[in-house]
Amino acid sequence: MNEVRGAAGDVSADASPAAPTEPKSALRFALPLGIFVVLAGFLFVGLGLNPREVPSPFIGKPAPAFQLTQLARPEQSFSPQQMQGEVWLFNVWASWCVACRIEHPLLVDLAKKNVIPIVGLNYKDKRDAALGWLGQFGDPYQLSVVDTDGRVGIDYGVYGVPETFVIDKTGVIRFKQIGPITEAAWRDKILPLVRQLQKS
Repeated sequence: MNEVRGAAGDVSADASPAAPTEPKSALRFALPLGIFVVLAGFLFVGLGLNPREVPSPFIGKPAPAFQLTQLARPEQSFSPQQMQGEVWLFNVWASWCVACRIEHPLLVDLAKKNVIPIVGLNYKDKRDAALGWLGQFGDPYQLSVVDTDGRVGIDYGVYGVPETFVIDKTGVIRFKQIGPITEAAWRDKILPLVRQLQKS
């Protein structure tokens, strides 16, 4: 039997290197696969959510304060405090917003029937274009204010245009509609809430 003598004079027998006890290649593949499965699960759940039904953190909280110039009367301003004691809609719109045309006939009809005061937030728009748009399609608003730089929209957590908030008599946001108000949304969700708030 061959032997190897070390510097200290000790003798050890020849032996083949010990085989690894646990292969690491499987772990290298399993970890990325697990991460992928988790991320895919979150994506699947997210795609299944209706963005119009995503809960807003503003519900049940006072509407953010602001003071902005009125669209039709630039010499006058508006603040939500002026609506204290009334239930009202705060509708975010713009002349460049294609989806706004979907809900606009409904808003015009509500204004004609005097169902609820509607205040508009003209979002990142040009004054002349906004006034022209209202002149063409009708003006359902008690007044509109100009949010040229979108700062008030940010304060209200606006995702896009249009969006609508139901604000109660004490200035608290009670409902948020993301996207155009449909007939079904108005009939089944918004109008019953408005009637309830008006009675309280």
